[in-house]
Amino acid sequence: MLEMTRWEYVMEYSKEINSLLGTTKSMASIVEDPRRILTVDEEPTSLKAAWELLEIFYADKQSQTWLPERLVDWLADYDNLFSETQHTVYSKLLDLQHHILHLQVIEDDPKYWDCLSSALSLGWLDIVVKLLRLHGSYELDQIGKRETENGLVEAVVVLVSKMPRLRPELQAGRLGECYRNKSDFVKGWETWRARVTKLECSSFWVDCGHQKTREGLRKILQIMLGNTEHLSATTYNWVELYISHFLYIRPFTVGLESLYGLAQKCIQLKPVSHPHSLMGLMVGILGENTEVVLAECSRAFGPWMVTHAIELLTAGNDQSEILLHEVRQNLGGVSIEELHRLVYAQVLASHQLTWQIAPVYLTSCKPGIGMLEILLYRQPVHFKQGLLKSLEICRLYELDDVSSNIMKIAGIHHWKHGRKGSGIFWLQQAQDEIRLNKIAQQLFDFVGKSISEESFKQWEGLIELLGSDTRTAGGLEFLHKYRDFKRSLQQAVDGKASDAARQAVESLIMLMKNSSTPQRFWLPLLYDSLKLLTWREGPLLDVAQTNLLLNKLQELSIARMRPDYVEADLPTQALSSVRLALATNLGRAILEEQ
Repeated sequence: MLEMTRWEYVMEYSKEINSLLGTTKSMASIVEDPRRILTVDEEPTSLKAAWELLEIFYADKQSQTWLPERLVDWLADYDNLFSETQHTVYSKLLDLQHHILHLQVIEDDPKYWDCLSSALSLGWLDIVVKLLRLHGSYELDQIGKRETENGLVEAVVVLVSKMPRLRPELQAGRLGECYRNKSDFVKGWETWRARVTKLECSSFWVDCGHQKTREGLRKILQIMLGNTEHLSATTYNWVELYISHFLYIRPFTVGLESLYGLAQKCIQLKPVSHPHSLMGLMVGILGENTEVVLAECSRAFGPWMVTHAIELLTAGNDQSEILLHEVRQNLGGVSIEELHRLVYAQVLASHQLTWQIAPVYLTSCKPGIGMLEILLYRQPVHFKQGLLKSLEICRLYELDDVSSNIMKIAGIHHWKHGRKGSGIFWLQQAQDEIRLNKIAQQLFDFVGKSISEESFKQWEGLIELLGSDTRTAGGLEFLHKYRDFKRSLQQAVDGKASDAARQAVESLIMLMKNSSTPQRFWLPLLYDSLKLLTWREGPLLDVAQTNLLLNKLQELSIARMRPDYVEADLPTQALSSVRLALATNLGRAILEEQ
């Protein structure tokens, strides 16, 4: 059960990746246009062809009994890729497709019969039947004159259409008769070959008056009978010859050893001067040489292919699993699989659009965690979306320390570049109390130079953002209380309510009594409160409160005699005005209490 689950996982994994690599356009003919042979709407890629080749041999274990037929389908989908470096059956058919538009009597052209034979050699039966139906003997004005010739063509069409195939089913539009098991296939194969032989020995050939038709059809029959000379002559590289042998000579070939032996024979018969990368990959697979497969994948398709193909190579193959999963000291204490993942992750990390994918690969191996931390620290912090993405990655992989450091870096960066609010926000998220306290001290010192309305408003937002929990010498606690005092005072000055005036007085007394209120702020506070001290409706401060403020004023007078005292930026009569207001309020308070 566990083994089945493993195979199902690998196959599902392979199918998902295969779907991402694009759709496959088969070599099937288009029915609507009788003279159009091939589909050329979308060219397949070598990468997709390579992946499907790996899937056939390593992942799709259910089709191992009809592996040769899978290779037939594979070449039908990807033979055009070999056309990049050499002639192929596909390229010949493509030439014929352009050539056929200008032909009046198609059966007189040698290219027509050559392409028919080549397409049949690769099992492209639907194309063969379509080309045969273009034969001139099917024309209405010709059937009566060429009855025997047309009968022979149609007999070959029937034989081609009924060719036995050792496979469970065929794609839509593909021809042949399917057999699911070997015993039924053998019976069908023998019966079909007997019919081919019978037609080949028929006396009707004598009555066929068209020489090229007679020779072309008999060549087709020889191919179906497995004539090696004709198969070699009608294919253009060893892969095509290899596939033709599966179809007409060795349909029962099983086991990689037998498949590899046949491939070597075909390579000797049809060597290629400039082999396509897919050919090298196929040889490595058939030879069960994992190193060669990886080397070909790396050389032709890059680190992405190697990284993802390893999952297929190790599926059910103990030798490959040991080779790729074994930790090697000469590689820095990682396995070959991990090494390729790290290499691919570095490729992803080098580009701004793909670096966010790199953590998936880095976290799959131990050394990758350190590399991931370096990658995250390298990301710019001035873009909000990028910063949030880095923090999300930290959260996913539980990199709390890295997350905190990134937020600290972001906070410092924003602060230095004038974005004070953002800087404070990120330092708060990082819980960097040391830097927050330094910032609070800077704010306190700046505001403290002049506690004017303008200077306070300039920094009020940052003070609010820092909160009163941030403790410094002198404390932002004072600035928060000062803010509350100013709000109440403003409401009182605007005449909104006497309650606001009383609340302002309470705030004033709290500020003057609080040890966190610096002495240099006493006079500005009292000067701001002149309206409260001379409230028209009656004294807002009682005798004790007024005496407290007078004592503070006395302490301030003594402090002003020290050389290090800094005068507040106030009018020259500020002190006398405050003293007079307090004296007046004291008298009114005494009378009020009596």
